Amino acid sequence: MLDKMLVADLATSLPEQMRLERLVRTLKAHFNCGAVVLLRLDMEILKPVAATGLVKEAMGRRFLPAQHPRLATILTSEKQPVCFEHSSALPDPYDGLLDQLAGSPLPVHDCMGMRVEQDGKTWGVITFDTLKAGTFNTQAAQNLLEFKLLIEAAIHITVLEAENRSLRQSRIGNFEPGLPGEEDAEIVGRSEALASILNELDTVADSELPVLLLGETGVGKELFARRLHQHSRRHQKPLIHVNCAALPESLAESELFGHVKGAFSGAHSERPGKFEAANGGTLLLDEVGELPLTVQAKLLRVLQNGEIQRLGADKPRKVDVRVLAATNRHLKECVKSGDFRADLYHRLSVYPVHIPPLRERGNDVLLLAGHFLEQNRARLGLRSLRISPQSEQALLGYNWPGNVRELEHVISRAAIKALTRHGGRDMLSIEPELLDLEMSEVRVSPQMTKTEVQTLMPLKLSTEHCQRQAIISALEHCQQNWAQAARLLEVDSSNLHKLAKRLGIK
Repeated sequence: MLDKMLVADLATSLPEQMRLERLVRTLKAHFNCGAVVLLRLDMEILKPVAATGLVKEAMGRRFLPAQHPRLATILTSEKQPVCFEHSSALPDPYDGLLDQLAGSPLPVHDCMGMRVEQDGKTWGVITFDTLKAGTFNTQAAQNLLEFKLLIEAAIHITVLEAENRSLRQSRIGNFEPGLPGEEDAEIVGRSEALASILNELDTVADSELPVLLLGETGVGKELFARRLHQHSRRHQKPLIHVNCAALPESLAESELFGHVKGAFSGAHSERPGKFEAANGGTLLLDEVGELPLTVQAKLLRVLQNGEIQRLGADKPRKVDVRVLAATNRHLKECVKSGDFRADLYHRLSVYPVHIPPLRERGNDVLLLAGHFLEQNRARLGLRSLRISPQSEQALLGYNWPGNVRELEHVISRAAIKALTRHGGRDMLSIEPELLDLEMSEVRVSPQMTKTEVQTLMPLKLSTEHCQRQAIISALEHCQQNWAQAARLLEVDSSNLHKLAKRLGIK
C-alpha cells in the first residue's frame, strides 16, 4: 500500500516542500510512529527539511552529528537501517521536541534511522521515533529498506525541480542544486515574507546593479548581502564588509581607498584599502548613512568611474567592484536634511530592497528560536534545551523591536537562567518568565477583550499588565498625586515610584 502511495506522489506535480512533507507524513502513518524527520547533510551539519510529529521550532535546529551519537551512527552505517531500542544509552536528538509530549522531556523510546543517498553520495538521513517499545524491530528495518529507492527518488525529483527553477531564473554560478533555503542556512525561516524577499534577491543577484538593503536594526542585513554575493557571478571572489559607523572620519578615506607611504603621520608604508581588497568581488558598505560627507563625494567617484585614488597618491587606480549598501536610517530624510548626498543616494539605491522585520515573519520566530536553542544546547553541554508551549505563545505575541538579534539574545539569556535555576538537570525547558519580554512590546489584537489579552499572556506579563493598569487608575483617581495613589494601593510611596519606572509609566 505504501509503495503505491509513494509512487503516486512521484508521478504527481507537487510544490517542492509539499512533496517531502507528504513523504514523511505517509511514512509516519505506515510505521505507526510518533515522528518522522528528513534531514539533509550540508557542510557536516544535518538540517531538517521536512518533519512530522515534532514541535515547530525543531525545523530551525541544526544538528552536528559529532554531538548526536545516534545521528552519527546512522550516517556512518552502510546501506542498512539502524534501530535503537528503548534501552539504548545513546541520547536522542529529539529529546523534548516530540509534539505529542508538549515540551516534556522525552522518555526512553524506540528509534530507527537510515542514510539516504543521491548519485552515490550521502545526501542525509531519515529518522523515526515512537514511544511504543518494540515498534522498530528487524522486520521494520527490512520494511524501511524496501522503500529506500522510493524515498531517494522523491528527494531526487525535488532536487531536479529546484534546479529547473534556478535555470528559469537564469542564475549564473556553480551552485549545487538543493532544496529551498539550503544554500544559505543562516537565513532561517519559511514565511511568505521571507520567501518573497529571497526570491527577489536571487533574481537581482546576477545583475551588476548596486543594491541598497533597508531594514530595522537586527534584521540581519549582512546575511542577506552575503546571499546576494553567493548568488552572483562574483561568488568566487571576495566579499568585503565595511562597518561605516565604526570608521573615524579621519581614517575613513584611508580605510576605503588606501594610502601611500608618508600620506599622513603614521603612514609608514603603502596600504591598499577595502575597495582594492574587494577587486573583482563585492563590497558591502554597512550603515552607509554614517559616512562623512567628505568621504561620500569620493565614494561617488568610484561608483561613476570605477576609479579610486589612494590617499597621497597622484594617479587613480581602476577597480572592478560591485557595491552593496545597508542602512537602518531613512536616507531620503537624510538627503533632505543635508546629511547625505542626493547624487550618492541615487547611485546606491538603484535597486532598494526592504528586509522584513521579524514581527512580519509569523512562525519564523519559532524556527529561529529553535536554531538558537540548539546553539545554546551545544554550548552549555545540555542533552536537551527547548521552549515550553507557553513560551512559544509569548515569542509569537512579542513585537521584537530588536528583531532577530534581540531574539538571539533573549534565547541565550533564558538558557543561562534555566541552567542556573535547574543546574542539576541536563534536559531543560524554558518557561515564559525566563524570557523576560517587555510588556509594552506585546502585540494585542484590537478585537481582543481585556480578559482574552490576559489569558493569552504569560503569567509575568499578565501580572505586569494588571499592575500597570492599577497604578494608572490610581493616579487618575488621585489627580496624579503619587503619595495619595500609594496610600490607595496600600504600598510604600518609594516602592510605587520604583515599580512605575520599571513598568514604563514614569
